Amino acid sequence: MTDTSPDDPAVRGARRTALNEDWTATIVGLLLLALVLSELLPGWLVP
Repeated sequence: MTDTSPDDPAVRGARRTALNEDWTATIVGLLLLALVLSELLPGWLVP
């Protein structure tokens, strides 16, 4: 069993990376939705 605590810099870095990936995916999804709704991108192109 490994000894990790929430104050460990590695744990904080991993959480920060996961949060950034989540926000990036959210922003890309909203951008694709906006492009489809504005008919700049055909709906069949986005699964």
